[in-house]
Amino acid sequence: MIIVGLTGGIGSGKTTVGKLFKKLGIPVYNSDKQAKKLMKSSKTVRNDVKKLLGSEAYVDNKLNKVYVASKVFNNKDLLQQLNAIIHPAVRKHFQKWVKKKKSSYVIQETAILLENSMQYFYDKIILVTAPEGVRIARIKERDSSTDDQIKARMQNQWNDKRKIPLADFIIENKELNQTVIKVKEVHGLLLDHSGH
Repeated sequence: MIIVGLTGGIGSGKTTVGKLFKKLGIPVYNSDKQAKKLMKSSKTVRNDVKKLLGSEAYVDNKLNKVYVASKVFNNKDLLQQLNAIIHPAVRKHFQKWVKKKKSSYVIQETAILLENSMQYFYDKIILVTAPEGVRIARIKERDSSTDDQIKARMQNQWNDKRKIPLADFIIENKELNQTVIKVKEVHGLLLDHSGH
């Protein structure tokens, strides 16, 4: 079984692409969703987050997202420390998940894979791209952020030019019907690569 990393900047449509692979019968692990679950369910993660950000990080055992975001958004140091708590926990959880799967390949969808030098964990990397204007429009539709807030988030990620040389496959996600065709093409190549 080969392990594939699926990444792309905020608003590029990683989750949409992940769902298309799922439709083809490929197990897809969504790191963001699992990170949120682990921040709630793992005592170790919860305690480490509280140590780092203060007890206000949780209210009634629920993650205080607004508080956490306000602490780490403009503090790269703190964000890195938070990631250093969450990423290893997600990594461990993902490895357990993989062991239960029977498939030619599995996909781990994760936002800042390349920024965190995690490409070495994967046999292949898929990068999802989309023009900046499209990405901004998608994010606004999703969570009523302002252009400035979105651009600030984009600043925390590498631009596509920097990511492209590190990816094995590029899926431009502008028009859904084109994306579907490209996903099927990449799926075929991955099946060949895995020997199926």
